[in-house]
Amino acid sequence: MPTLGRMPGMRVLVIGGGWFLGKAVVEEALARGWAVTTFNRGRSGAFFPGVQRVIGDRTSADDLSRLAEAGPWDAVIDTSAAEQPPKVVLAGARALEGATDRYVYVSTVSVYAGWPDHPLKVGDPLLDGPADAGSDYGMNPPGWLGPNLHYGRQKAGGERAVVETFGADRCWLLRPGVILGPHEYVGRLPWWLRRAARGGEILAPGSPGKGIQPVDVRDVARFAVDVADHPGGGVHNVAAPIGRDTMGSFLEACLAVTGGPGELRWVSDGVLLDHGVRQWTELPLWRTDEGVWLVDSSSAYAAGFTCRPLEDTVRDTWDWLQAGNSPVPHPRASAHGINAAREQEILAAARSLG
Repeated sequence: MPTLGRMPGMRVLVIGGGWFLGKAVVEEALARGWAVTTFNRGRSGAFFPGVQRVIGDRTSADDLSRLAEAGPWDAVIDTSAAEQPPKVVLAGARALEGATDRYVYVSTVSVYAGWPDHPLKVGDPLLDGPADAGSDYGMNPPGWLGPNLHYGRQKAGGERAVVETFGADRCWLLRPGVILGPHEYVGRLPWWLRRAARGGEILAPGSPGKGIQPVDVRDVARFAVDVADHPGGGVHNVAAPIGRDTMGSFLEACLAVTGGPGELRWVSDGVLLDHGVRQWTELPLWRTDEGVWLVDSSSAYAAGFTCRPLEDTVRDTWDWLQAGNSPVPHPRASAHGINAAREQEILAAARSLG
């Protein structure tokens, strides 16, 4: 597929548009001179002058009907389906099918049956997840410690809902991994930045040479807007190039931008696992599964996706925090970061091992 262009005069509907990725999408579309409509509950997040706001709940049939009457649009960019079951995505897609030419659905690499155990590429098998499934479909069993298959199945069902409604030639499916940057509400990068600023001996997980592939929210937003102005459809993984960034370079960047007098103490995966450290959350971005950071995004790059240096994302997020900003409160943030006393306990155990 040729590199995507930038067309003036587009009309776009952003489902969400107040938080993090949705906010960045609106900003990118406005910068191109597009006419933007947002649809959300209006309870939090940013508001933009010059944007047509439709306040409503995507779980309400009446609100969806009222939304469709505000069209038509050239494209819909759906940034707010992360916590919605497939049947809600399906209802929204059906309501909007006659009001827009194409649908851009922001999904996740978690839809792949092989994530996070195996390297991933577009075309690999997906998890099950019917287009009309409810929120209880595919629940993880009690005590489950593996990857969040429930989340992956729900998002896979959301993808199927969009494709079944619009057809593969009228929808774009974007599958990011970890998204970082200013306004991040999950709390991964903000936690590491604050920990670096605090200084002292810092528990650094695993190996400094372990590759990671987070992307900047602004780059994902730009690509979502790019594909929105391109008739047709397709699927793209959206991640930084394999092998470009490492856990070591990421944490060194956190130390550099904060100026914290910290020293990284690298502790092996084995020691962390022996101490029951929760992967992905207690030490954000740390995970031992072989394929978690082996996501092939070559099709996205061929289509024009670009990924700024991770150091720029780290610096800009710190500048944003230092300016007194804070993310929209979200319950996921409380799960990220290790308790200071527990960190010191593990560091002491690692020192005793030599």
